[in-house]
Amino acid sequence: MADAEQPQIYLITPPDFELSSFPGMLAAVLDAHPVACVRLWLATRDEDRIARAADACREVTHARDVALVLDSHVGMVERMGLDGVHLPDAGRSVRVARKNLGEDAIIGSFCGTSRHDGMTAGEAGADYVAFGPVGGANLGDGRHAEAGLFEWWSAMIELPVVAEGALDEDLIRQLAPLTDFFAIGEEIWHAPDPSAALGRLIAAMG
Repeated sequence: MADAEQPQIYLITPPDFELSSFPGMLAAVLDAHPVACVRLWLATRDEDRIARAADACREVTHARDVALVLDSHVGMVERMGLDGVHLPDAGRSVRVARKNLGEDAIIGSFCGTSRHDGMTAGEAGADYVAFGPVGGANLGDGRHAEAGLFEWWSAMIELPVVAEGALDEDLIRQLAPLTDFFAIGEEIWHAPDPSAALGRLIAAMG
């Protein structure tokens, strides 16, 4: 449950990146700011490319004692020595993932704007649920995860909650008392200095 403590940062990789340069960029961000977890999210379905990216990111994250979870590809998690999986299907595959990966794996579930899906994911064994997008005009089906959803969740449910999707300083300021994690990705990677960009978002938490 969200409380008076400042939310933690959950970093999401870009959907595509150069293996020659991104690990160094990721390392710089992790060295500059405390990050609880990194999600490897690639748009490609090429398992060889995903595996090479996982190897490169794992070297960076594990050297800094930061967990690395993989988006969607449950079958690759153990093989690549990763810490868990983030599932985008509103909790439908959480139970199977938990059975396959065991109790120690991190299993998260993206639940859009649905508190029902969030509760279902929690009952199935998810370690956290993510709601979003919280901002942006043209994401997904046009709906947003409003502050009221996070307010209700933080008051009623103990399972950690993640706010993600087109975050900016105003949204972070508004949601900081209501969420456990902010998932930050595209918001910083296009900036000239991603570490500085993340620093500005963290400062907005208050």
